[in-house]
Amino acid sequence: MKKLLVAALICLSSLAQAQLTSKQEVAPELVEKREAQKKEITNNYLALKNSLVVSDSLAVVANAAALQNSLKNFKFKKLNLDQMNHATTTRKEIIDLAAQVTTTKNINKQRKIVELLSVKFWDLAPKFKAADTPLHLQVCPMTGAMWISDSKEIKNPYYPKNMLTCGEVKASL
Repeated sequence: MKKLLVAALICLSSLAQAQLTSKQEVAPELVEKREAQKKEITNNYLALKNSLVVSDSLAVVANAAALQNSLKNFKFKKLNLDQMNHATTTRKEIIDLAAQVTTTKNINKQRKIVELLSVKFWDLAPKFKAADTPLHLQVCPMTGAMWISDSKEIKNPYYPKNMLTCGEVKASL
């Protein structure tokens, strides 16, 4: 009986060790794939914002669709249940807002939608951000409108004709 118990403990111990090792060692190609997904999401958001800066409503539609598609395939990692629920709900809201952007070519309507989208995107930016891309939360003090940029230089996407350089960096990742 003792031998059987010792054998069972040895098996359980080695099984637990194998699981621990497999969780710690993530395949480099999976890390690269995930980083590529983050970079795609980040770049799609930045392209959407930059399209607003130059008032190109057709590019806004294309970039919103690209953001929508890249977000659909993203899986969150290392979150507890509450964090996972919040993250997936917020991602769905961003996808829905991006879909709304694609339904209009009116640049002012697009700007209003992206203003909401940017607030939600910043909420999840730490999870979406590519490792090699700094992100800065920028705010227009006159309107309170927020956007995210990869540069500290202010280029206001909501009022590019009147207030292109109106804004300030409020936070950075």
